[in-house]
Amino acid sequence: MESAFFRAYNTVFVCLLHPNEKGIDLLPFSSAGCLDMLSLEGQFTFTADQPQMHCATFFIGESDKFISIDFDFVNIDCQAGDFLKVFDGWILKGEKFPSSLDHPLPTSERYRDFCEAGASLTTIRSSQNVAMIFFRIQDAGNGFTLTIKKQPNLFPCNIISQTPSGRFTMIVPHQHRNCSFSIIYPTLIKISDLSLGHLKGFHLKKPTAGCRGTGDFMELLGGNGLDPSKMLPLADLCHSFSGPAQMKIGCDNTVLRLVSSGKHINQVTFEYYQLDQYEQENNSLNEFCLSSI
Repeated sequence: MESAFFRAYNTVFVCLLHPNEKGIDLLPFSSAGCLDMLSLEGQFTFTADQPQMHCATFFIGESDKFISIDFDFVNIDCQAGDFLKVFDGWILKGEKFPSSLDHPLPTSERYRDFCEAGASLTTIRSSQNVAMIFFRIQDAGNGFTLTIKKQPNLFPCNIISQTPSGRFTMIVPHQHRNCSFSIIYPTLIKISDLSLGHLKGFHLKKPTAGCRGTGDFMELLGGNGLDPSKMLPLADLCHSFSGPAQMKIGCDNTVLRLVSSGKHINQVTFEYYQLDQYEQENNSLNEFCLSSI
């Protein structure tokens, strides 16, 4: 899975994880760096053959899965400045997914540090289908072994799509929370059904008018970064409807965000498809994203 969104972050250095069994999905980056992505389950061992100072590995699962990380073996020198940290979500260039507005934990509690927790840090489960680790290992021969598992999530909330196209239904059942679905490709998104529990009849408002007074609404966001709270609002949907509504969005990242007051069962069903090069070049919404670089 590669997109312009990830190629933009070629200043992040990558260290390579070697699996003990088949199950690694490595992005083919053209630039040298320290960024890995794993999408399959398995046990993985990293052993440094030279000092590795700034490394990160991103984990992603299917939309309806949590990521579970088991620390099977860790041999690093915390006293010398080595570290191994887990982040609940993804973070790139200071931008987080899920955003601080949408994650159930404050940012400080989304980090888990092996050097601080020690032997008590055995298993960590993410709050959504993505998680990541940061690590620094200065001595050759040191390293760690992790086991990555995927666990079912009955009501997925805050998702990064693993594929450039697909179909998904997001449900928020009487919960006061915000859920975002991120597509890290220029995309055509088709909304086939939206149920907000309180109002019926299709009505599309411009972002300047806003739907925030209703308490329950869906918004489309576009941008070239990772954090939905820093993206540009493209449209708000305030009312329930059945029937197709679609929009082409030429940004590197498109987010469909469902805001729920907790008073209703809200749900949205949609499809999405990656735009080809011609559609990207002839998409009027490109200017929104270009202005935010």
